[in-house]
Amino acid sequence: MSFFDQFDVRQLENIELLAKQVVEGFIIGLHKSPFHGFSVEFAEHRLYNPGESTKDIDWKVYARSDKMFTKKFEEETNLRCQIIIDTSSSMYFPETAESQPLNKLQFSALAAACLMNLLRKQRDAFGLSLFDNEVRIHTKCRSNTSHYRLLLTYLDQLIQDKTTQKTTSTAQSLHQLADSIHRRSLVVIFSDMFEDEGREEDLFAALQHLKYARHEVVLFHVTDKQHELDFEYDNRPYLFVDLESGEEVKLQHNQVRDLYVSKVHEYTESLRMKCLQYKIDFVEADIRQGFVPVLQAYLVKRSKMK
Repeated sequence: MSFFDQFDVRQLENIELLAKQVVEGFIIGLHKSPFHGFSVEFAEHRLYNPGESTKDIDWKVYARSDKMFTKKFEEETNLRCQIIIDTSSSMYFPETAESQPLNKLQFSALAAACLMNLLRKQRDAFGLSLFDNEVRIHTKCRSNTSHYRLLLTYLDQLIQDKTTQKTTSTAQSLHQLADSIHRRSLVVIFSDMFEDEGREEDLFAALQHLKYARHEVVLFHVTDKQHELDFEYDNRPYLFVDLESGEEVKLQHNQVRDLYVSKVHEYTESLRMKCLQYKIDFVEADIRQGFVPVLQAYLVKRSKMK
């Protein structure tokens, strides 16, 4: 069962509640799985050892998983996580519908809220940066409740924003953020990584700048894989609209599909190889696959940073 089957993500008025539901379901899934390590790493729980005091056993988790975990009360950690979201108009694809209730921007905002929920559970500090053709919002990393509520407000405003034809300057924005983020932070980026033609090297240089600034980086390549990467459409005429420029072109997808898929694959592989070269975690985030891959990738990275 997918996330879209479990939760009505069209009801985005309460992003905090939706994020909490996603994270709680994810935690329960980990507790039920044989891979205890992840849950021990992030969930403020550890397996109960016979003979220990029972006062800290989490009985709610036991009722759901039939496994005994005790709650951990640790000091605040030193991890700082800066979450960066590309808010340019290409992130508004696709138009929301019954079969696809989230576009890329809404998916990224809700995924960010889920990560913030996990970071709070770990007592880690987190900040938020939003950019299109320039950095629009940039907050420092904090761990208090008022800061968390403020960032959720920014994400909620982002979800409700319907502004169109916002251009992007990913490279310029990442260069600016690389120097303003606290050194040795975990930087999590949500972006489709669409940059103006001919500026790919600028984009790669910006990613390299983040590593030169001694950040650990996870890039979530947010796409609608079916339509944007595989170019799967019904065999009929379509009007394709550039969300950033408004330019329109009418054609049947089979006229350009082979060339399009070849070019997109070539660019994606180039991006993947650059990330490998710079030791950046590159994660495909297909909006049709839900949030589990995002949360799992974060946990893997988090466990390596301890």
